[in-house]
Amino acid sequence: MEIKVEKNLVSFVPANDEETEQLESLWNVVVDCVKFNKKLVPVGEFVPLKEKIARFSIEE
Repeated sequence: MEIKVEKNLVSFVPANDEETEQLESLWNVVVDCVKFNKKLVPVGEFVPLKEKIARFSIEE
């Protein structure tokens, strides 16, 4: 998956069908067209030399 950052806009570009399905699933969890959208909040730290994973909590 490619991640593009342009000022305060972040774009996620899936590289294959599996990533497209995963991104759609995340979108459906975060975006609620009827009520309120949820937000992704960073958890812990992102240190690529230590572990190549960034974690986020989904909050109301």
